[in-house]
Amino acid sequence: MSKKDYYEILGVPKTASDDEIKKAFRKLARKYHPDVNRDDPKAEEKFKEVNEAYEILSDAQRRAQYDQFGHAAFEGAQGGAGGFGGFGEGGINDIFDMFFGGGHSGFGFGSRQPGPEKGADLRYDLTITFEQAAFGLETEIELPRTEQCPACHGSGAAPGTHPETCPECHGTGQVQYTQNTPFGRMMNVRACDRCKGEGKIVHTPCKECSGRGKVRNRRKIKVKIPAGVDNGSRLRVPREGEAGLRGGPQGDLYVYIFVKPHKLFTRSGNDVICEVPISIVQATIGDEIEVPTLEGKVKLRIPEGTQPGTIFRLREKGIPSLRGTSKGDQHVKVKVVIPKKLTEKQKELLIAFAQTGGENINPEEKSFFKKVKNALGGL
Repeated sequence: MSKKDYYEILGVPKTASDDEIKKAFRKLARKYHPDVNRDDPKAEEKFKEVNEAYEILSDAQRRAQYDQFGHAAFEGAQGGAGGFGGFGEGGINDIFDMFFGGGHSGFGFGSRQPGPEKGADLRYDLTITFEQAAFGLETEIELPRTEQCPACHGSGAAPGTHPETCPECHGTGQVQYTQNTPFGRMMNVRACDRCKGEGKIVHTPCKECSGRGKVRNRRKIKVKIPAGVDNGSRLRVPREGEAGLRGGPQGDLYVYIFVKPHKLFTRSGNDVICEVPISIVQATIGDEIEVPTLEGKVKLRIPEGTQPGTIFRLREKGIPSLRGTSKGDQHVKVKVVIPKKLTEKQKELLIAFAQTGGENINPEEKSFFKKVKNALGGL
């Protein structure tokens, strides 16, 4: 079978610069590296292919030979140019020095004992009322999650038995192997096939969890929602997520808050806004009215000559801050309600009112009432 073109493997044209080749290689090496694609059996082969192409095209002399003779220029090299170790004296570690600044413990290089891992985090969407967001609440939620098996305490082994250290990797979870490259024999590391990288083997699996060390449960959890949360707020509940691996801690639970709209109030930061209707008479001569707030009704003085759309402020009748150091205000916007139908007596009184102000009113002209409505803000 003929080998694939190196430029095609890296996805670059033959005129590509050294920087373009390096950039393409880095992207593909990250994508196909076996340690981050353990569930993909084809990833290792892809990675070797990318590695081989980069070794040739990143070297000016070998690239010139390849451009002239193709793959035939390297057919005599033992083992080809591929493999995990073809990066100079540092072997495969050079690629991770280049990507991550050195250090490979997170990718399984070197001999290390598989350590505890924190469990996955969970998300729960909680819908609450406007008042609950303002004052806070303590509620109980139910969610499915994996937990440490109570029978084997997470070991995966049946009660009375214990996991044994893997004889193949001696508990490291990894095995080393050598590979021939144009630069000599290189040492590489992969996950142990016998213990699947766990470092231990369970001969008698726990019946409760089938050897997994974890079971699936539905758990009720009490959650305290602080006063002042808003739509989209996120609360972290530590150690209420999925079970950890190899004795690692549980993940966290993140509760996302969604607040239902209110019939009367809207929110702006920690302030509350509402609109209340008043009559023409109340707006004209003033009055004292009752206004709803989150804490109940309060008195509000409407001064004489209040104009439509006037906004009054009720101090500290809003929503407390999450830090609890301050409290918002309530803003009350008045809406002057214009009556749609008037009795003859009411019309006479309005005409008389207009005439005392110097207006020459023709009672037959219905536009007069439109003028009144316009003057008082209503149409």
